[in-house]
Amino acid sequence: MKNIFWNFIGAISLGLAYVGLVTPGIPWSIFVVFSAYCFAKGSPRMHAWIYNHKIFGPFLTNWVNKKVFPTKFKYFMLLTMASTVVFLFFTAPIKAVYWSAGFMTLVAIWAWRFPGSVEEHDARIASNKKIGWLK
Repeated sequence: MKNIFWNFIGAISLGLAYVGLVTPGIPWSIFVVFSAYCFAKGSPRMHAWIYNHKIFGPFLTNWVNKKVFPTKFKYFMLLTMASTVVFLFFTAPIKAVYWSAGFMTLVAIWAWRFPGSVEEHDARIASNKKIGWLK
């Protein structure tokens, strides 16, 4: 019964990751990481599949092993969040815009503290710097 639960939650999270790939304002990376976690608990076959996925596999492998958040994803994330805030500015109450922009700024700070490539990770290790500079 637990395996069914974890596989169900993992599948929902993976579906949200796919939606987040094409929909501005919805993050996909956190859903992929959560899917991998759920599949690790529920299905070794699905866990192996997501790590071998063409889009999600390299991201997951680099994140788990080296805490690498690719720079191109960071820029895409900033572009998506900025366009969402602009859209909200014209359609939502100003308080909602401020709260959304504040949370998005915190997410951006969180993401930019990690290395953007394996080379950057290795350079930080070689120079005895921390991987995530807030840790």
